[in-house]
Amino acid sequence: MVDLATRVYNHKWKIDPIVRSLIDTDFYKLLMCQSVFRNKPDTTVTFSLINRAKHIRLAEMIDEGELREQLDHVRSLSLSRGESTWLRGNTFYGKRQMFRPDFMEWFENLRLPDYHLEKRDGQFELTFEGKWPEVMLWEIPALAILMELRSRAVLNTMGKFELQVLYARAMTKLWEKVESLREIPDLKLADFGTRRRHSYLWQDFCVQALEEGLGDKFTGTSNCSIAMKRDLEAIGTNAHELPMVYAALARTDEELRRAPYDVLADWHEEHEGNLRMILPDTYGTEGFLRNAPDWLAGWTGMRIDSGDPAAGAETAIKWWKDRGEDPTQKLVIFSDGLDTQKIHELAAQFRGRVKVSFGWGTMLTNDFIGLTPGNTLAPFSLVCKAVEADGHPTVKLSDNPNKAMGPSEEIARYKRVFGVGEQEALEVRV
Repeated sequence: MVDLATRVYNHKWKIDPIVRSLIDTDFYKLLMCQSVFRNKPDTTVTFSLINRAKHIRLAEMIDEGELREQLDHVRSLSLSRGESTWLRGNTFYGKRQMFRPDFMEWFENLRLPDYHLEKRDGQFELTFEGKWPEVMLWEIPALAILMELRSRAVLNTMGKFELQVLYARAMTKLWEKVESLREIPDLKLADFGTRRRHSYLWQDFCVQALEEGLGDKFTGTSNCSIAMKRDLEAIGTNAHELPMVYAALARTDEELRRAPYDVLADWHEEHEGNLRMILPDTYGTEGFLRNAPDWLAGWTGMRIDSGDPAAGAETAIKWWKDRGEDPTQKLVIFSDGLDTQKIHELAAQFRGRVKVSFGWGTMLTNDFIGLTPGNTLAPFSLVCKAVEADGHPTVKLSDNPNKAMGPSEEIARYKRVFGVGEQEALEVRV
C-alpha cells in the first residue's frame, strides 16, 4: 500500500504526474466519444472550465507554469499497448468488443489538441476548441489537474508529521463510511469520483478500501485506468454533454424539442442492457418524460443527477407505471451529491420498489472536510462543460436552476420549448 503522506512530502511531479494515462478518465467519456466519432465527428465544440465556487481563487493558489506543465504532459500521452489491448479485448457490460475497430484505430493515434489558458480576476480561463471527439476527452483530465493542483498547494504548506496525521484522519473517516454502508442490504455502489478527486493516489486508495470493505456490494469504478489496474468493472453510460451539443445544433424549435430523443435514438442503435440508461434532467425531467417516445420506457433504467433525488425517483416510478412497465424490474442510479446518510435514506425509501444503485463521487474521493484549519481542503464545485457547438451556445437547464448554464436569452427559449415551469433551487455542494 502506498505511504501517501511520504509520497506527498517527497513529491516530484515527473514521478507522480496528475494524469498518467489517456484512460485515466471516466468510462462514459469513452462510450460517448465512440458515439460522437460515429455520429457527429466533424462538429466543432468548445469546452470551458467553470468554477462555481468563486471564493476559491484558483489562479492565486496554483502556479500557472505548473498548470501548463501538467496540461502539456497530458498532450504528450497516447494509449499504451496494454491499454489498447484492454479496451479492444475486455468485456464491458457483458459485451465483447465494446469499442469498434475504426474507433480504436483513431484513438490509438490520438494526441489531445491544444488548450487556451488565461488568468482573469483570480480565476483561470481554460478552454479547449476543436473537433468534438478530440476536445471532449479534455474534460476529465482538466478537472482532475485543477483539483489536485489545488490540493497540492495546500499540502505543500504542511510538514511531514502533519501530513501523516492528515491522511490517518482521512483514512479513518473513509473507513467509518465503508463500515456504515456495509449495513445496507443489497447495496450496489460504484466509484464515480474521478473528476473532483483529491488526487489520483487517493482515488486509487478509496477504490481499494471499497473493494475490501464492501465486497460484492462494490460494483466497480468509473475510472478506466484504475479499473484496468485493479481488474474491476468499468462503470458508466452517458452524460449531459450529448443532449447539450445536439440541442445547440438544432435550428428550429421543433428540432430543439426533438434533440434529446435523437441522442438516445443514436445510443439505442449501439447499446443494450444496462447501458440503456436514461439521463432525463438536461432540460427538465418532467417535460422530458412527458414527451418521451414509448420505446424509451423499455430501457433498463434511469440516472437521477439533479434536483431532489427522492422526488426524481418517484417521478421515474410513476412514469414507468403509466407506460405499463414494472418499476421493480427497472434500475435507478443515484449520482448527485451523495454521502453515506443520503445513501442510507434512498436505499431504505426505494427498497423493493425499484432496483437501486449508487454512483458515489466527490464525497468519496475528496472528503477532507474539517481535516485542515480553515477547511482549506474542502471540495468545491468545478466543472468543464461544452459551451459552444458549431458557433452556437449550449444550454443546460437541469432540475436544479443553480446548475443551469448558458446565455440568459437561450435559457428562456429552452424553458419555453421544453415547458419548464417553476423549479426548486438547491445548494450545489460539489
